[in-house]
Amino acid sequence: MNYLTADVNFGTFRGFGTLGLENSDASGSVGIFSKFISSTVGLMTIVAIIWFVFVFFIGAIGIITAGGDKQALEAARKKIITGIIGIVVVVAAIFIIKFVGFLIGIPNILDINALFTQIQQ
Repeated sequence: MNYLTADVNFGTFRGFGTLGLENSDASGSVGIFSKFISSTVGLMTIVAIIWFVFVFFIGAIGIITAGGDKQALEAARKKIITGIIGIVVVVAAIFIIKFVGFLIGIPNILDINALFTQIQQ
């Protein structure tokens, strides 16, 4: 008795939607994938900016309401500094990715569709 192997017949299994196996045009899948990645990066950048504004305002309100309490003032200042560091990291990451792409000869590295087209050639 061999329990480690099994003969499983999946038949004619096909993927679902435009990314499935029924789509014979590879450029359509790449286009959809590139739009997904581009949208994801854009959405994450927008979320980072909204989070920065939220943390900045919470820190500013903390400074305003601190009165003479040095601990509350320091905690609010740390929130603002953390928000600034976060937004700088997000912006720097985009520039670093573009710079690395420039150094390795792919100037439009954030354009996934052009990247896949260049790889396929």
